[in-house]
Amino acid sequence: MRTFTTGDFDFALPPELIAQHPAAERSSSRLLDGTGAAPVDRIFRELPALLEAGDLLVFNDTKVVKARLFGEKPTGGKVELLIERVLQGREVVAHMKVSKKPLVGTTLAMVGGFSATLQGRWPGDDGPLFRFSLSDEPYALMEQHGHVPLPPYIEHGDSAQDVQRYQTVFAKNPGAVAAPTAALHFDEALLAQLEARSVQRASVTLHVGAGTFQPVKVDNIADHTMHRERYDVPAGTRLAIEEAHARGGRVIAVGTTTVRTLESWAATGETSGDTNIFITPGFQFKVVDRLVTNFHLPRSTLMMLVSAFAGYDRIMDLYRHAIARRYRFFSYGDAMLLDRTA
Repeated sequence: MRTFTTGDFDFALPPELIAQHPAAERSSSRLLDGTGAAPVDRIFRELPALLEAGDLLVFNDTKVVKARLFGEKPTGGKVELLIERVLQGREVVAHMKVSKKPLVGTTLAMVGGFSATLQGRWPGDDGPLFRFSLSDEPYALMEQHGHVPLPPYIEHGDSAQDVQRYQTVFAKNPGAVAAPTAALHFDEALLAQLEARSVQRASVTLHVGAGTFQPVKVDNIADHTMHRERYDVPAGTRLAIEEAHARGGRVIAVGTTTVRTLESWAATGETSGDTNIFITPGFQFKVVDRLVTNFHLPRSTLMMLVSAFAGYDRIMDLYRHAIARRYRFFSYGDAMLLDRTA
């Protein structure tokens, strides 16, 4: 079997192909159909015609929270927090952007009139994140004073459009700091068309963390430390998957976050918890048959995942096609449809 390095998943992307804003309508984005012998350029609203009665679409119903908060240290130095997860009580775990890290016990004055007191690092004393105690209920504070945590490659501040469009139409469970972007293309009209074709629906929850945007910095893939994210596979979804496969239907994951959730459950038997599953070429998929996904960052774990799913050479060919045809990339960009080869 071929041995891959991180550099194998690199590619040159013209900066102007990085989508800075969503398409005018969710389902008007483009869809690169990679399921046949040759790629086919489509519009996303054509998806129902590519599915069959009895297929099962599985969505990630996580809800993006306004996790970006601003404040200052007692010295006046500016601080930016990105809340990664909410713990018990008023405690949160956050990324911290600051010129000089404050000492444990320091209380930050946050924009909006609340405070955040540094308790230490997380998950351990040398952990990469920071644990804070807020002066009020975290979700309420984020909703009132926070900003949409747009990805680092989007160059504008969040707007009213981002509040609406960097969120799926079926978002339900708050906790993500990044959207499950493949699901952003679905609108109510498209969901109705899928239902009319007797395509079934089910949901899982995976609270997407900021680590999803991080490039792999080591050359040897095996040396990469994967970030952890919380997930849940409800009993109804587990039953729907069993029934879909029993009747010969395909389980179609909407987004790599759904893939990671379903394959984590299949690999461990755990229906909820934390996952740091790292899917690379050679991985044996047990649940997902087909994948709807956006285009991913070079050298990222998600490039490795889709290559594991559809085949490395196939993925690189599709990416070359997408760049040549001027597809829009990343979170607000276009999508592709893939069949499993592994």
